[in-house]
Amino acid sequence: MKYRNRILIAYLLVMVAALFVLWMLSGQKALKKRDMVAYNDATHRICEDYLAGKSVAEIEAAHGCRIVLAGESEAEVTKTYAEYGLVVDFAPEGKVIGKILWSDVREESEELQHSTRRTILIFWGVMFVLGFAFLLTVDWFLLRPTREMRGLATEIAKGNLDVPLPIRKHNPFGNLVEGFDLMREELRASREREAEADKAKKELVAELAHDIKTPVATIRATCEVLEVKQQRRIEQDPQDADAQDVLAKTQTIAHKADMIETLVGSVFAATLEELDRIEVNPTEVGSTSIEEYFRNLRNYGNIILENPIPSCLVYMDRLRMEQVIDNVVGNSHKYAGTDIHVRFDEVTRKDREGAGASYIRIRIKDDGPGAPEEEIPLLMSKYYRGSTAKDKAGFGMGLYLVRSYMEKQGGGAEVYNDGGFVVSLYLRKV
Repeated sequence: MKYRNRILIAYLLVMVAALFVLWMLSGQKALKKRDMVAYNDATHRICEDYLAGKSVAEIEAAHGCRIVLAGESEAEVTKTYAEYGLVVDFAPEGKVIGKILWSDVREESEELQHSTRRTILIFWGVMFVLGFAFLLTVDWFLLRPTREMRGLATEIAKGNLDVPLPIRKHNPFGNLVEGFDLMREELRASREREAEADKAKKELVAELAHDIKTPVATIRATCEVLEVKQQRRIEQDPQDADAQDVLAKTQTIAHKADMIETLVGSVFAATLEELDRIEVNPTEVGSTSIEEYFRNLRNYGNIILENPIPSCLVYMDRLRMEQVIDNVVGNSHKYAGTDIHVRFDEVTRKDREGAGASYIRIRIKDDGPGAPEEEIPLLMSKYYRGSTAKDKAGFGMGLYLVRSYMEKQGGGAEVYNDGGFVVSLYLRKV
C-alpha cells in the first residue's frame, strides 16, 4: 500500500509540474498597444528626411517602415491592412504622395510564436526528464525485484538451491520475496533430508546384505556336514529311509541357501556404487575389543591369535572395523582355505601429512600360495578380481572397501605375499 501511495505522489508531482509549465505558457504577454505619439513623431522625421533629399530605401532602412508612393501597387497596402499593420499618409509638403506602412503586429506575432515554441520545447524536455525519472523509479522499485525473483526461479528450476534472494528494506514485494526465499530454503533442506535418507537406506541395505552372508555361510557349511554324514549312512545301509529323507531335506536347505546368497549378492551389487560414500565415524576405542572380533568369527576355519594386542586407545569405528575384519578373514577362508594367523604389533609410519605417527598393525596371514606378484598392486582397486578368484563368486569390492574404511579411520591397509597372502591393517593410536 505504501508503494501505491508513493507512485500516486510521484504522478501528482509530474502533473503539477506540467500544469505550472502550461500556466507559464498561457501567461505570455499580449500584443502591446501602439504608441501613436511615437509613430506620429516617426512620420514627421520621415517627411523631414524625404525633404532633405534621402532616398526612399534609406528612409525605410532607418525607420523600419515601408513607403509606397502614389501610382505604385496598392496590393502591399491592402496586405498591411489585412495583417493589422499601421498605414499613414505620406505628405512631406502637405500633399499626400503615398503611404507609410508599419507591419509591427506581424513582427510581434512572429516573435511571440517563436517564444511559444521555445516554451513548448522546454516543457517537453521537463516532461521527458520527469517521465524518464519516473520510469527509472518504477524499474528500480518494482521491476528489479520481479527480475530477481524470475532469476531465482530459473536457478531453482536448474536445481541450484544455494542462490539466496536479496531481501531489501524498500522492496514492495518484501513479503512475497521472503516467502519465496523461505520456500527455497525448505526445498534445499528437503533435498538434504532426502539425500540423507537415501544414503542411510543404501547404507542399511549394504550392511544387511553383507551381514546376511555370514549366517548363510554357516547354514551352507552345516548342510555340507550333514550331507556327508547322511551319505555315509546311506553307503552303510542303502535302505536307510531316514538317512535318505534327511539328505533330501538337507540338499533342499542347501539349495535355498544358495538362492539366498545369490539374491543377497544381487542386492549388494546394486549398492556397490554407493558404498564408498558410507560415513565412517572413528572414535577413541580400546584396542583389546579387536581381539573379540576375531574370536567371534567361528565360521572361517581355524583363526590363530599369535600374541595379545597392545592395550591402548585407537581411532576406530566399531562397525566398520568389524566389517573390515570379516571381509579380510572371509576372503582368506574363501581363497586359501587354510589356518589364518593374526599378529599385533606397534609400528611407526607416516600419516597423510607425511609426519611420523604410532599405529597398531593387525597382520592377517593365510598359508595359501598367495597372489601373483604382478596382481598385488591391483588387488585393492575397485572391481578388480585376481586370476585366482575367477571360479569364486564375488564383485571385486572386498579389499577396496577394506582400504577405504581403514583410511577413513585415519589408518591404512596394504597387501603382499610372505609365505602366504598377507593383509596388514593399521589403526592410529590416540
